[in-house]
Amino acid sequence: MDAIKVLKDDHKTVEGLFKKFESAGDRAHKTKRRLVDQIITELSVHTAIEEQVFYPGVRASVSKAEDLVLESLEEHHIVKWTLSELENMDPQDERFDAKVTVLMESVRHHVKEEEKEMFPKVRKAMKPADLKDLGARLEQSKAAAPTRPHPRAPDEPPGNLVAGPAGAVVDAGKDLAREVVGTASGRKRGGSRR
Repeated sequence: MDAIKVLKDDHKTVEGLFKKFESAGDRAHKTKRRLVDQIITELSVHTAIEEQVFYPGVRASVSKAEDLVLESLEEHHIVKWTLSELENMDPQDERFDAKVTVLMESVRHHVKEEEKEMFPKVRKAMKPADLKDLGARLEQSKAAAPTRPHPRAPDEPPGNLVAGPAGAVVDAGKDLAREVVGTASGRKRGGSRR
């Protein structure tokens, strides 16, 4: 699968979670918490693979893409901070729904820019075989990507190539602990690796 298809599929997955959140009732606190945990996992993995694999590929292949990449990195930064705030926020907190709404607006803006501006330039600049190779690298990177936000971690190579897998190991431990505690208390939360 080519890189753009991989990323668009991720975008569709996240948008589906957003729509489920939006249609959950005002008192569906457990459902909203579960959905936000899934959103955190999906977006943490997605931002990591874009930063580690896709954006370096864009910089190497697409002329005059630097501004688009830098803006995307800044958008990721804002998203990761918001995710980190949501990670342990009680879904009954008066700001929980508002914070998720701001997150959705930020992500939807980012996705629109990527799909309308960046992806067409990438498709035009890269050969189909190179896009397919980049897509395979994106898919492989998902297995070692962090499942939680790390807004203070580097977002460009080489720093993110070291911090990402290290963060993923810590996240796996946290995910396992959360799963064990959730199962023991009769509830299960999202956040485990795909």
